[in-house]
Amino acid sequence: MTAYIQKPWLSSEHDQDPRTATGRPLKWGVVATGGIAHSVTSDLALLADAVLYAVSSRSQASADAFATELGFQRAYGGNAESTGFEQMFADPDVDVVYIATPHAQHFRIAQAAIKAGKHVLVEKAITINADEAQELITLAQEHKVFLMEAMWSRFLPSIQRAFEIVQSGELGEIKWISADLGFPAPYDPEARLWARRDGGGALLDVSVYPLLWPLGILGFPQAVSAVGTLTDQGVDAQNALTLEYSSGAMAQLTSSLLAYGPRSATVAGSLGSMQTHGSVNNPHELTVTIGRDGTRVEKFSPVGIGYSYELREVTRCIQQGLTESPVMPLEDSLNVMRLFDGARAQLGITYPNDTH
Repeated sequence: MTAYIQKPWLSSEHDQDPRTATGRPLKWGVVATGGIAHSVTSDLALLADAVLYAVSSRSQASADAFATELGFQRAYGGNAESTGFEQMFADPDVDVVYIATPHAQHFRIAQAAIKAGKHVLVEKAITINADEAQELITLAQEHKVFLMEAMWSRFLPSIQRAFEIVQSGELGEIKWISADLGFPAPYDPEARLWARRDGGGALLDVSVYPLLWPLGILGFPQAVSAVGTLTDQGVDAQNALTLEYSSGAMAQLTSSLLAYGPRSATVAGSLGSMQTHGSVNNPHELTVTIGRDGTRVEKFSPVGIGYSYELREVTRCIQQGLTESPVMPLEDSLNVMRLFDGARAQLGITYPNDTH
């Protein structure tokens, strides 16, 4: 029987409380003050060994407001001489930074952080393209600092448990997987989700979550086919990816900024199937059915919003002197960007970063 999940996808610590300290306190800096920065920081505050130390923004007023609301000790805003993040990276007391800007800014800001000797957690997608990702990885290795893409769902107990179920062989040989994630986002060509200059579109922002399921179970595919609907700016409003494997298995993934979907994943095997309930990127229930009978439901209640698990991983790795996560290795981030580059070529999507 095929053994699907190969380490590093499975974590030996996913059933532990992420709030529990694992070593010396780390002083965190956060780049940007938008919605995702606010959500992740709320979970960061739950960690006993995390210090909310500094925040940076384009404006001092925004940095000050964020710091006051969430309890950061220092706030850095841009001025005529330097950006807020450059000032923060010059602060010797900052140990690790979380970058929560739009995709197109990830490379430049992460590059500056690494050169300043800071450990880095950068929002997904890690960069705009594989060339940028490879350059960041090489730079981090040269500077001997930790680097990880913030693929938070990978660390959730529910998703880790789903991978364990598959690995156990209970579902038999996996033949196909389907997963979707969609929501109608109001169209604004200047908004982050839609703007070409920011790396907008469903692929980089949404498709990472449905893609998590086949990659964690079947690995990287031998072939990818992509179709989609493009906006007048040339970014994808929705897309459908088909992944093909040499074993004959396949996966069908749908991502949309136009419509609601069931937001679920189905894993179909020769002995049984598994269905997620709740959003595909943070399922709270797994239904396992062996044959046509024998159904059971496993339920999960994540700590905080769910970001605390990836934050624990980053903290633990840095405390142990690691430069990458064994659960979310840099090679996986690079291969995902290569997959997206190939999908974008089929869809006809290019970004300004591609010409740098």
